[in-house]
Amino acid sequence: MSISLHEPPTPTDPPLSPGAATALLQAYRPATDRFLASPHRTLLGRGTSAEIPHDSRPLTERVREVLGSLRRPGAPAPVVVGCLPFAPDAPPALAVPDMVHWAPPLREDPLVSLPVPYEQEAPRWHLREVPEPERYGAAVAAVVERMRAGEFDKVVLARTLELTSSREPDLPTMLRRLARRDPAGYTFAVPSGPGRTLVGASPELLVARRGGHLTANPLAGSAPRSTDLAEDVRRAADLLESAKDLHEHAVVVAAVSESLAPYCHSLLVPERPTLVRTAAMWHLSTTVTGELADPGTTALDLASALHPTPAVCGTPTEVARAVIADAEPFDRGPYTGMVGWQDADGDGEWVVTIRCAEAEGRSLRLFAGAGVVAASTPQAETAETAAKFRTFLHAVGASL
Repeated sequence: MSISLHEPPTPTDPPLSPGAATALLQAYRPATDRFLASPHRTLLGRGTSAEIPHDSRPLTERVREVLGSLRRPGAPAPVVVGCLPFAPDAPPALAVPDMVHWAPPLREDPLVSLPVPYEQEAPRWHLREVPEPERYGAAVAAVVERMRAGEFDKVVLARTLELTSSREPDLPTMLRRLARRDPAGYTFAVPSGPGRTLVGASPELLVARRGGHLTANPLAGSAPRSTDLAEDVRRAADLLESAKDLHEHAVVVAAVSESLAPYCHSLLVPERPTLVRTAAMWHLSTTVTGELADPGTTALDLASALHPTPAVCGTPTEVARAVIADAEPFDRGPYTGMVGWQDADGDGEWVVTIRCAEAEGRSLRLFAGAGVVAASTPQAETAETAAKFRTFLHAVGASL
């Protein structure tokens, strides 16, 4: 089943011409704007008309109430944009912009391939790894031992790179460099809290809803790319045959399918994964498609049912959450949450928040994680997180 997502033209749409998507990318300004680009569209939200409150009601109910209160006859459906954290009880960072501009996808805009130099000299970064590679490897070894004893099946362990500089990072330039590096991915820059901005380029669609159709694209099982073509092809072929990675991927696809099935009268799940690539990584990928049983089910309903998938947390979920809380010496914040948009009709796209950093003042905190299963090794998982850091390090002009 093939599902194509296209936003209908609205009075705020820019012209559908070469340069329309990069014009929105170049227009992005931190603090006040919200930028999202997917393989299907580019969105720039300006200003804030309303914010989604944080209270005891279900998030989907709060979003419906705010969008419904802003709906006007004959006007485009209002849109909520932003990010949600990994922790289920943490405040959302979702808002309805004053104005939303739409454009075709960046991957169809030839101007996105133009070089993006820094407007001023790239800053000198001081890097600190949290935890250090040795401690991260020890944590991987400890959870592998517990898995082999039968306590749980999988957990995703993350680490961070804390970057500090003498001046605030140039977020618009970083965003443009991320978009140029992977224009077919999901590039975003949204406020994530007071004085904080979440910037990233995720390869993974959590779920999209368009009318009665849904699409999910779980990724699990990864291998670093190589600059040598023959070696790069070999790594891709090995990934497709890796028993460890295929098992890790199957666990995630089964969980996604099980979570979506109650919302669908039909669900198509391919038997074997394919490959997707970013500039830094190969990933095992499965595209799940379905037809909704209830047309009132929204994109955020589906995303909330899926989050967190085993691809970013583990299985069983609550056990994996507890292991993460014990093993990771930091708060994930928005990392491995979700970022995206939804309109008042229920259509939208929600993306898994990976390959990202959170900016605050003169600091950046980068995140990367690896799925740990019983066949994992500390060396391989540490190397995988280092490879994933490269996506963002390239954008900021730093190296590990």
